[in-house]
Amino acid sequence: MSATETMADGGERKPQSTVYLRWGVIILLQLGLIALPLVERLRVHLLGQEVRLEVRPVDPRDLLRGDYVIINLAIARLDAALPGLERVIKAGDPVYVELAADSAGVFQPVAVHTAPEAAKGPVIAGTAQSSHSAGATLQVDYGIDAFFVPEGEGRAIETTAPERINLVISLDKSGRSAPLRLLVDGREILSDAGF
Repeated sequence: MSATETMADGGERKPQSTVYLRWGVIILLQLGLIALPLVERLRVHLLGQEVRLEVRPVDPRDLLRGDYVIINLAIARLDAALPGLERVIKAGDPVYVELAADSAGVFQPVAVHTAPEAAKGPVIAGTAQSSHSAGATLQVDYGIDAFFVPEGEGRAIETTAPERINLVISLDKSGRSAPLRLLVDGREILSDAGF
C-alpha cells in the first residue's frame, strides 16, 4: 500500500499520521497561548525587584466566589505636586510611576513618566482612570487590586487597620508588577500562591 490511497472519486486520502500531526500542532499552539501569561507572571516574580506598598482594604466577600480582598493601593491616588503631573493625561493613557523607599522601607511615588526608561528607580506601570489636567490628583489602576483569600479570612483582613497592612510586589524593569505577599505588621498572612 502507498502512503496515500486513491478514493473511488479519484481524490487522494491523507494518511492518518498527517491528521494526527495537524491536531497535535493545534493543541500545542493552544497550550502555548494559555501558558504565555503564566510564563510572563513567573518571569516578573523571579527577575523583578521586590517593593513594599501601603494598601487600603475594601470589600472582602463575594457570595458567588467566596472570600477575596479588593485593595486600594495608597499609590493609586497620585498627588498633583508630583513631577510629571503638570501635563494633561487622558483616561486610559499608560503611566509609569517612579517609586522610592521611605524611612520605613515602604515605597512611595516620586514622579510620573510616559515611559519606564525615564525613571531613575523602580517604576510601576498603570493606567490613568480618568482624564487629568495640571494641578489635579490622578487616579491610577495598576491591575493588582484583587485576590482570593482562604475562606473566613477576608473579614479579618477587612477589619485590620490599613496602616498595618502592606503588599509586597515584584516589579520588572518595564514596570510590570505581580503580587508576592500580603503583610500585617510585617508578618506574612498570604503568599503569592493565593494571588
